[in-house]
Amino acid sequence: MGVAVIIFTIVFRVLWLPISFASDRSEKEKREISENVAAIKKEFSNNPVREKQEIKKLLRSKSSPVIASAFDLFFQVLIALMLYRMFSTGLAGADFHLLYKVIPQPDKPFNLIFLGRFDLSKSNLFLNFLQSIFILTAEVLAAISSPFPTTRQDLMTIIFLPIISFFIFMFLPAGKKLFIITTLGFSIVLMLVKLFIFVYHSLGSTLNNFTLRRVKKAS
Repeated sequence: MGVAVIIFTIVFRVLWLPISFASDRSEKEKREISENVAAIKKEFSNNPVREKQEIKKLLRSKSSPVIASAFDLFFQVLIALMLYRMFSTGLAGADFHLLYKVIPQPDKPFNLIFLGRFDLSKSNLFLNFLQSIFILTAEVLAAISSPFPTTRQDLMTIIFLPIISFFIFMFLPAGKKLFIITTLGFSIVLMLVKLFIFVYHSLGSTLNNFTLRRVKKAS
């Protein structure tokens, strides 16, 4: 069952990639909107009526990030409900009556001992600690790869989110933690690939500029 959770998570994350990329784009747009709102407030600080009008006009012209966020949130709630049902009753095989008739009935009982060590139906402190490490790694990589400067709030999130998550998820079954760890691992790999591509193109651009300067000097 542990292997099934990992395979399910990877397939789910691959299918979720288009929404993840759309969320990344909307996040950039939301940052730009926030900066534009701050500029409007500064420009019309002595005219509250004009300030509200300009902000409304800006938000109406930039409605796509709001729609994308609502769409993403809607599907995340649906997935969260599905996962809650799956990990609360599905791991033990209590939902066989919900399977389609064309699917053969799986043999029971399921093997809930992952790697001969972790009982997926019970909490596990090691997996809880590993989950916090993955959260910290993901937050650090997100801050490094972000095109925007790291704020104090971002630093507070990097420091305290893994600690808070450790205590929040302490008593959850190991099956849920395995899903979260696999999800975070997938995200970390994706961010490393993006970072590698960015560094590769940056170095290529730097080398090209250096070569052009050398050619100009030689000529």
